[in-house]
Amino acid sequence: MSQTQQPLISHLVELRSRLLRAFAAIVLVFLALVYFANDIYSILAEPLLRQLPEGTSMIATGVATPFLTPMKLTLIVSFFAAIPYVLYQVWAFIAPGLYKHEKRLIAPLVFSSALLFYAGAAFAYFVVFPLAFGFFTKMAPEGVTIATDIASYLDFVLGLFVAFGIAFEIPIATILLCWTGVTTPKELSGKRPYVIVVVFIVGMLLTPPDIISQTLLAIPMWLLFEVGVFFSRFYVRDKGEEEEQDGAS
Repeated sequence: MSQTQQPLISHLVELRSRLLRAFAAIVLVFLALVYFANDIYSILAEPLLRQLPEGTSMIATGVATPFLTPMKLTLIVSFFAAIPYVLYQVWAFIAPGLYKHEKRLIAPLVFSSALLFYAGAAFAYFVVFPLAFGFFTKMAPEGVTIATDIASYLDFVLGLFVAFGIAFEIPIATILLCWTGVTTPKELSGKRPYVIVVVFIVGMLLTPPDIISQTLLAIPMWLLFEVGVFFSRFYVRDKGEEEEQDGAS
């Protein structure tokens, strides 16, 4: 076996080990939460249940839906709960190949990205869901009984969680753009008027068609952009630093 193949195999073995540890963590969290699957779904459904007219409730149209839907939600919750450990495994795998200054810069990005995703999901649950579901229930035509299927509801809210979670990653995306040299903080600051227009368009597309929900997403996205522009100044690569890295390689 050649010397070049040995490091590759050792990296693959370590990658498999890291992936197995991450998978085991998700399974352990799932086993700990599976008993509370119905309670977890009840918590998720609470924003809609509070808005439903008196005498109405959610329904299950499939035979196995009352069992499978809470299980699906619990598995997804287990993954999100285990994200810090999963990110640690990712970091432990890539860190040995980074320069010391790169470790100092990338480590905060890796873990702050998880926190920002959690923040986006929490914002959707506590702020957007009550407004959105209140709007939807009030706009129902006369004589229409609202009875949302639990599986359809889960798919809908998961889509919103992902949308808001990704939207809250704007500071990370901004920093990475500057760190890789695609743009600079000064250039981004000059494009602020366009960014404000874009975030309101995105807010309109991701939220119900009312100005309140649109603004509740657009303003945080704009503020997160400003946060990203501010911190990206610490991630701008110095030309001398790049030449030093090229010489070392």
